[in-house]
Amino acid sequence: MDQVRFRDGAVVPALGQGTWRMGEGGDRRAEADALRLGLDLGLTLIDTAEMYGEGGAEEVVGEAIAGRREEVFLVSKVYPHNASAKKLPVALAASLKRLRVERLDLYLLHWRGSVPLAETVQAMEAARARGQIARWGVSNLDVADLKELGPALADCATDQVLWNLEARGPEFDLLPFCAEHAMPVMAYSPIGQGGALLRHKALRAVAGRHGVAPAQVALAFVLARPGVIAIPKASDPAHVRANAAARDLRLAAEDLAELDAAFPPPKRKRSLEMI
Repeated sequence: MDQVRFRDGAVVPALGQGTWRMGEGGDRRAEADALRLGLDLGLTLIDTAEMYGEGGAEEVVGEAIAGRREEVFLVSKVYPHNASAKKLPVALAASLKRLRVERLDLYLLHWRGSVPLAETVQAMEAARARGQIARWGVSNLDVADLKELGPALADCATDQVLWNLEARGPEFDLLPFCAEHAMPVMAYSPIGQGGALLRHKALRAVAGRHGVAPAQVALAFVLARPGVIAIPKASDPAHVRANAAARDLRLAAEDLAELDAAFPPPKRKRSLEMI
C-alpha cells in the first residue's frame, strides 16, 4: 500500500519518518538533512514526540520542515503525565514552539498513564477546537483501552503501536479491531531494535532472493498490510533512500510463508508490547 486514508478523508503516505533518538546529542544538522531528503523522496509524514530528546527531536523536525510546512503531515505525542485538562495545553504549546508551527496534523497520547482517558479526550477536543491540532489519536493502547473510549473512538484517528516481524501480537486482535473501525494503525520500530531482526537467516534469505537489504524486507512486510503506516527512523542519506526503496518491493507468497515460519503469527491474545 502506497497511501493510507484517515476516516476524515486525509491521505498520507504509508511510509513516513520516525524521529526517536534524534536530538539527543548527535549531529542535528545531519538529522535535519536526512528528514529533508525523506521529504524529497515522498516520505512526508513525520512522527515525533515531546519525550524524544526531551524536546530535542521536535527542534530537529522544526529545523527540517522550515519553509516546507505545507508538504508535511506532522505528528507529535504528549507524555501521559501531561495529558490532563490543565497540562495538555501547556505541553502542546511547547511542542508547537519547538516545531515552529501553529498546528499539528495529529497529536497522540504517547501511552496510557494515570490521567483518565475521558479527560485526555476532552483536552484533545479542546485543542482541536482552538485550531492547534487537526485530529488526535493514541499510542500503545490495546483493544480494551480503545473500547474504553466509547463514543470518542469515532474521533480517534489512529493507534500507534509496536508492530514488526518480531512483535506480531497486534495481528491477533488489535489490527482487525482497528480495520473494523476504519482506523489506520501506525507501526513504530517496523524493522525492530538492535539489529537482531535484520541478522535473522530467514529475512536475509528473502532479501537475497530479491537483491535488497533485510531492512527493506522487514519494511515491505509491514507496508503490505492495508491501513498501516510505517515510521522507521533514519539519520543518514543511505538509510533514507533504502527505506524509500522498500515501497517498490512486493513480497511473493513464498516469501511470506518463509517469514511466517520464522516469525509465527499469533494464535492467541498477547499483551501489547512497547518500547
